[in-house]
Amino acid sequence: MWCQRLVWLLQGQRGSSRRRWPWLPWVPRPVLAVPTRCHPTAPTSPHCAWHLHQDHLELSYGSTVMRLDFVWLRDHCRSASCYNTKTNQRSLDTASVDLAIRPQAVRVDETTLFLTWPDGHVTRYGLEWLVRNSYEGQKQQVMHPRILWNAEIYRQAQVPSVDCQSFLETDEGLKEFLQNFLLYGIAFVDNVTPTKEDTEILAERISIIRETIYGRMWYFTSDFSRGDTAYTKLALDRHTDTTYFQEPCGIQVFHCLKHEGTGGRTLLVDGFHAAEQVLRQAPEHFELLAKVPLKHEYVKNMGGCHNHMIGVGPVLNVYPWNNELYLIRYNNYDRAVINTVPHDVVRRWYHAHRALTAELRRPDNELWVKLKPGKALFVDNWRVLHGREAFTGYRQLCGCYLTRDDVLNTARLLGLQA
Repeated sequence: MWCQRLVWLLQGQRGSSRRRWPWLPWVPRPVLAVPTRCHPTAPTSPHCAWHLHQDHLELSYGSTVMRLDFVWLRDHCRSASCYNTKTNQRSLDTASVDLAIRPQAVRVDETTLFLTWPDGHVTRYGLEWLVRNSYEGQKQQVMHPRILWNAEIYRQAQVPSVDCQSFLETDEGLKEFLQNFLLYGIAFVDNVTPTKEDTEILAERISIIRETIYGRMWYFTSDFSRGDTAYTKLALDRHTDTTYFQEPCGIQVFHCLKHEGTGGRTLLVDGFHAAEQVLRQAPEHFELLAKVPLKHEYVKNMGGCHNHMIGVGPVLNVYPWNNELYLIRYNNYDRAVINTVPHDVVRRWYHAHRALTAELRRPDNELWVKLKPGKALFVDNWRVLHGREAFTGYRQLCGCYLTRDDVLNTARLLGLQA
């Protein structure tokens, strides 16, 4: 699995080969019954060869065997007349490409594939570019490198908090913070002035603040000002937020401004680590959780306010080409009536949900943190579940949601893979 392989790489261990999952929707296209020939390239590049089939080119380069449809090869041409390198936009009209197109000539040297089309146009592709951008190449790549963790792994990593001044005033501090956040799904900033205004400045350093039904920046107390269990002093089980949004909020910011009482520790659980354990122990459960759509809802009927929001999606969301997990939508409080699953699947889904819940509730997966004034916490709401223990006294937090695209873009501008 991609996440575990990253851990092995970082620990200097040798990873195992990629597991193939039987429910992957992709099936290799059969080779048509037409004569084919193998065309080895020059002797100086013995690891490259190609086969011309009726509707696609099969290209072997290094350890990757790519199957490239002729239409795809024409559509992605990077010549000056087909692609604008200044704007990084396609100029070629895809709808104008003949769906039965076939190259008149094919040639491969040590680094480049050359295709000559019936109208005389020549397309050139670097072989390394093809490996990176082919379907087969994408299956081998990780979109978002991460380190999966339980409580002990995270403590042993001794991930440092970033000082507020360094975070706000230097690229080095910001980059360190974002690297921690991308790898672990959580990151802390210390020495923040405990006010909503200063927390807002902190958040805007990496993203546009996302406006929601909860406002822009919010205060959070136990006054039950909203129809939500979170606005009480009760314990909250682990969950992700805004599962009832069509696109759940990407990042959540918490800053405890004041607590005059006991309890109230914050619980953090790496949902991707738990899902990885389910995959290892019972892949059929992982499959159901990744395929079955569910409804989550937020219903508010207080005073003159009537609101009913519904979000739909599976508990586990994966990229279909390499099955990399990118979002977990888990909130037992907000899950609506299960009416999107036929009766012959319901019981199996409950077994799968129970398996994931058992992993999420394993004590060794629970990281407990006492939030105090001056320490701000950023949580990847697509990955890390949060909760809290019951508390006494007056407790006030402030926070906000951030737009995911802006956070990732800030990281990319600093040279990080995100």
